[in-house]
Amino acid sequence: MMIKLVSKNFDIPEAYTLNVARENGRYASLERLFKMSPDEVMTEVEKSGLRGKGGGGAHTGEKWRLIPKNSDKPIYLVINADEGEPGTFKDRQILEFDPHLLIEGIICSSYAIGAHHAYVYIRGEYVFWMNRLQEAIDEAYEAGILGENILGHNYALHVTIHKGAGAYICGEKTALLESLEGKRGHPRLKPKGKEPEWFFGNPTVVNNVETIASVPYIINEGYGAYQMYGTKESPGTMLFGISGHVERPGVYELPYGTSMKEVIYDLCGGLKNGKKLKAVIPGGSSVQILKADEIEDITLDYESLKAHGSALGTGGIIVMDEDVSIPEVMKNLFEFYHHESCGQCTPCREGTGWVDRILAKILAGKGSKEDFNTILDACDMLNGKTICVFAPSVAFIAQSYLKKFREEFEALLH
Repeated sequence: MMIKLVSKNFDIPEAYTLNVARENGRYASLERLFKMSPDEVMTEVEKSGLRGKGGGGAHTGEKWRLIPKNSDKPIYLVINADEGEPGTFKDRQILEFDPHLLIEGIICSSYAIGAHHAYVYIRGEYVFWMNRLQEAIDEAYEAGILGENILGHNYALHVTIHKGAGAYICGEKTALLESLEGKRGHPRLKPKGKEPEWFFGNPTVVNNVETIASVPYIINEGYGAYQMYGTKESPGTMLFGISGHVERPGVYELPYGTSMKEVIYDLCGGLKNGKKLKAVIPGGSSVQILKADEIEDITLDYESLKAHGSALGTGGIIVMDEDVSIPEVMKNLFEFYHHESCGQCTPCREGTGWVDRILAKILAGKGSKEDFNTILDACDMLNGKTICVFAPSVAFIAQSYLKKFREEFEALLH
């Protein structure tokens, strides 16, 4: 069931050091890379079907193609290592166990889009992982893998780490760029048509850590090798961070299309202490919850989760047993989202707080059935009336919890 393309070196002692990394295949793709033109590299990634692994699932090659050709402005690559989504902890595995894979991916991706400077925006709490990555970057500079004339080729690239200040909203790519420019981390208005992102007015690509770390395999082995795994619409693999009430939680690299039921009961050993499954959050805390009887025919890919009214998201699977109180889970999440709303849009800033306070009232035994209608009214206000998808995601959470576990909420009224 497990396929190790990105996680191949995770179990090798000291694979985070340059010498061990190179002994185990790191930077091997650069030999093929510099024999190809940037356009050929971009085409290879397009044909592979690589999709973004930070939540949205957009096709990576299509994003790269938005960079204007023969631009007279500098081009930038920005790597989103913010990873602030509750239940998500896969990208830090790459930073901890194989940071040179990320650097290799940054080189391949920057070469393809014509960037000569890349920024890694990392969440403020990730101090250990930031230091681990910086040590790897320093080693790469010393070995001539970064800097001017990389490995003797006529291509220069510099990589800078930017430490965030712990704001969840800066995981949203435009808020990340605002923060990177030294401004408050507020999401930007979306353009009418397709265009690249902009960093100080310069064309920019923003990609997630795992997405970039997937590129060296595609360059080294060819797009066909990547397409051998996964499904037609979602080729390749993904790192799934599985937590909660399972016997063997952890990060597993699995091909898209793997059965969720098999992952929970076979790969992760089932639920602890022989308990029954109650619910699963399949893609990090901001996606809709699933009841136990809904997972029978679900596979871990974008299309299957969407068809079942949820989303693959960041691959953070949270498993909950029969003893979990769903109203308490929802209250826990709304405390987080209320705190992390950036405050730019009134519906989000006020609406998350309203729902949080109503949930507190219900859990205290002071609620009424009318409170459920108030929560759903707030969800209507949150959905589609704000700049970014933070508020709609929160609305979908509330609606799915109330719809699927209404009896648990109503039991608190008596």
